[in-house]
Amino acid sequence: MPADLDPRLLRSFVTVAEELHFTRAAARLYVSQQALSRDVRRLERELGAELFVRTTRQVTLTGDGERLLPYARRVLRAQDELLAACGPARPLLVDVNSPGLGTPRRVLHRARELAPELELMARFESGLTGAAGELLAGRLDVSFGRFAGLGPALRAGLEQQPVRYEPMAVILPEGHRLAALERVPLAALAGESVYAGAGNPRTPEWTDLAHRLFEGRGIEVAAPFPLAIGEEEFQRMMAKTGNPVLAVVEFPPLPGSVRRPLVDPVPLSPVSLVWRRGFGHPGLTALRRAAALIGAENGWLRRPSDGWIPVIDAEVMTVHD
Repeated sequence: MPADLDPRLLRSFVTVAEELHFTRAAARLYVSQQALSRDVRRLERELGAELFVRTTRQVTLTGDGERLLPYARRVLRAQDELLAACGPARPLLVDVNSPGLGTPRRVLHRARELAPELELMARFESGLTGAAGELLAGRLDVSFGRFAGLGPALRAGLEQQPVRYEPMAVILPEGHRLAALERVPLAALAGESVYAGAGNPRTPEWTDLAHRLFEGRGIEVAAPFPLAIGEEEFQRMMAKTGNPVLAVVEFPPLPGSVRRPLVDPVPLSPVSLVWRRGFGHPGLTALRRAAALIGAENGWLRRPSDGWIPVIDAEVMTVHD
């Protein structure tokens, strides 16, 4: 066994292990595929063990590779923490989805209060699927959203902390037949086409949640329309189509519309804090603590007795570090 190991070699190994694809791993590390392959081969020589089985169709971990992976992640996390402790931490890039969404913004504000010496910079990626690629590439550090709605390949490279079961709502034009109600029963939406981001490549996890909620209730997911960027364009498209819009209870108000909570049952949007697997930063620690504190204060992770959530989401939201 070698007396020491270059952390760069371990980072190359972990990235390939998470992607199980050398080209994608090289893109994440901003190196050529040839350089990445050399690093992995060098690590295998130094350890005297084969870490991957490579064929023309797939890359898989060997038994030695599976045993090494948790130790390598631990070493890299410790290195990140050491570098952060020995000097000013770089700014943490935090995706809060959009400027007006309440849950991510509240967690970010509390984290800034807990760690005023750190720089936590907000970003607006509008959708966890869209943000996940940026997280894996290292161009973004943290995001929020429905973790169970990501594909298995994306989830494999990410970690998450459940934050909130956020009650869902519907946004209605002021003249809509249901606008006068204080709360809208799901059954009252039967026959409606409700916009839930269909066709938006950055938010398929939200559209999938809508499909699961509407199934068997006579509610349709509205057909895709051109992606509206900004409040003014979104409001214009909403007025043009007249479709209700699926949202959450803290969605910012829009002129010419009303926001009404959904009931009977109360559908819940599962929100997690999401980051790149193995990533360490004092700002992430502050965000995780902030989410836990606010959640405890407001009962964010208590599911109401009449709450609805897909089974797949319930399973993900019960997983805690």
